[in-house]
Parts: sequence; C-alpha cells; structure tokens
Amino acid sequence: MIGLIVVSAFVSCYIGLMRDPQPHRIPVAVTGARLAGQVQEALGDSVDVHRAASASAAHDALLHRDVVAVLRTGPHAEGLALDTAGANGLSTTAAVTRLVTGYAHGAGRHLTVSDTVPLDRYDARGLAGFYLSFGVTLSGFALAQSVVGLANLLHLRHRFTLMAAFAAASGLVAAAIAGPLLGAVPAPYLPLAFVLALLAAAAAFTTKMLATYFGPLGIPVATLLLLTVGNSTSGATIGTDLLPRGARILSELMPPGAAVRAIGDISYFQGSHVLAPLATLVLWAAGSAILLALRTSGQTTPAPTPPQPAPVPHVSDEDRPAPVPHPYSYSYGEDRPVPDRGTAGAAVTVWSGGDTGRFTPDPGPARHHA
Repeated sequence: MIGLIVVSAFVSCYIGLMRDPQPHRIPVAVTGARLAGQVQEALGDSVDVHRAASASAAHDALLHRDVVAVLRTGPHAEGLALDTAGANGLSTTAAVTRLVTGYAHGAGRHLTVSDTVPLDRYDARGLAGFYLSFGVTLSGFALAQSVVGLANLLHLRHRFTLMAAFAAASGLVAAAIAGPLLGAVPAPYLPLAFVLALLAAAAAFTTKMLATYFGPLGIPVATLLLLTVGNSTSGATIGTDLLPRGARILSELMPPGAAVRAIGDISYFQGSHVLAPLATLVLWAAGSAILLALRTSGQTTPAPTPPQPAPVPHVSDEDRPAPVPHPYSYSYGEDRPVPDRGTAGAAVTVWSGGDTGRFTPDPGPARHHA
C-alpha cells in the first residue's frame, strides 16, 4: 500500500500539475496609466498589472525580479514592446508572451518581444536549477536513510556531525559541477554552495527526524514530502504563477521550492529576493535538528555486548556416552585377544587375565614397542 501511494502521488503531482497550467496574476509592469488600465481590463486575473512611473523604473523591477515582464509603448505610437526575463522559466515567459500577444492582436497593435534576462546558453530549457535542487535533496534523503541504521553505533552528536559535514560537502561538490565545471548555473560559487548545503541539511535532518518519530513510516513520509510534493511544486518545470493556489503555497514553504528560487535569484537577479528562501531552508534544517535532539536526548545508545559462549548443556549419567578405550587399554575378564590400533597405526593385540593385564605387539612389518 505504501508503494502504491508513493507512485500514485509522484505521477499525480508531476503529470497533473503540467497537464493544464493556468496563469494566475502573473506580475507585469506596464508604463502609462491608460495602457495599464486597458491591459488589466482585458486580461483580468491572469496578470497582476504594476503601473510603472517610467520605462527605467519598469526595467529595474524586471532586473530585480519584482515582475516577470514589462509592457511599454514601442518606438512607434501604435506599437507595443514586451520585455521578458527568460530566467524566470520558459513556462512563465511563454504564458505572459501568449497573453500579451492576444491583447495586442485584439487591440490591433503590433507587438515586439525581447528577452532582457536570458537563460545561460548551457541551460537552454531553464531546468538546471531544478535538477540541481532535486539531486541535492535526493542525496540528503539517502544519507539520512543510512544514518537511521547507525543509531546504535554512533552517538547523537556524531550523527549530527556526520550529517552537517555531508551537507557542506554536498553543497561544495554540486555547486562545483553545475557552476565552474559545466557552466549551466551562472551563480557565484560560494553563495551557490551555501544554498545547496542548506538544502542538503534540510533534507537530511528532516528525513532523519521523520524516521525517528514515525519509525518505518518515516521514510515513505519523507519521500512524499520532499521528493514528490516538494520537487513537483518547486516552480522550475512549471512556474509558480501557473500552479494552483495550494501548490503555490507549498512551493513557498517547501525546501526544494525555496532552493530553486534562491538559485535563480543569485544566478540572474543579483540575489534581490534570496533572504526569504534562505530563511525557509534554515528553518527546515534547524527545526528538524531541534526536534530530533529533543526526541533522542533522553535515549542512551547501549554499548555493544561481546558475544557470550553458548551454555554447555547438562548431560545426565544415563545420556553420557560410553568412554572410548585408550589404544593401550587393558581388557579384563575372558582370556582372549582383542585387536586394537596404536597411535602410530601399528596393530596391537591386547591380552587380559588375572588381576593384571598385559599386551603383546602383533608381529608384522610395522612393530610398535610398548
């Protein structure tokens, strides 16, 4: 049942959210009060019109990610110009371009579209931030699964040290690969590594905390929470402005969504809105660590017990096996030879008689001298 729930949630979230995305209040800066009123009336709730006092103010809002596009009057009085930021994602850019194109066509005005903040040339689809976030989240999730099995071997502080050191290493390695090595994420190296380290810590501590509180169900819960819901609502494959209301709220609250926004901010928008995503990541990492410490602080790790020898079963005299006679044993009673073997393999004939016993070696090629 758990496996069916996980696969159903995964398919439903990823495919369901991409099936019919609808724009909802996409922020667009419009110059001129008259044009702004006309656009808002024509497009309704699909866009959230920000009236800009001047073209330069609208351009600054676009560069600082306050809006995703700028609509202004073109060089000719009858024309319109739309400046977009491709770094906001292809789905968001395509949606706002389609909306404004429909408005311009209905108004009988020519529209010119330009990309003011384009994506990096090694990230043509704008998915590098999503896959970077997904990989780091997955690594933190996998580490926490391993740490769950070390609960009886490592002290709590050692487990915390292990997860914190891994988070830092994961951020440094992932940032080096995505940034300087592959050139797909144009963010400064150290800020990018810091964001990814916080994401890895949030994933690791959250998974470990859930496993500690819920036992065997903790890992599936973490799978649903982080890998399924968190990544599908992160806003990378489908922009947050195209998601349903509930998914938009989850995107702002979950670690993967916070990481994707932070990566985009420091990569293309000078880190203008990076503080809120960073706060989200810190709260997840620190909050999970505190809950984990409170849960396990009263528990002591038992010392490993050395293996004990198996108890010797009591054997009664009745069950005790008969003693095996020594090769040089005496036989009393009837005066007859009893063949036996010595330790060297020579045949020995044992004689008995009277109160004393004696043995005589059996003549042969291999004589044994008593």
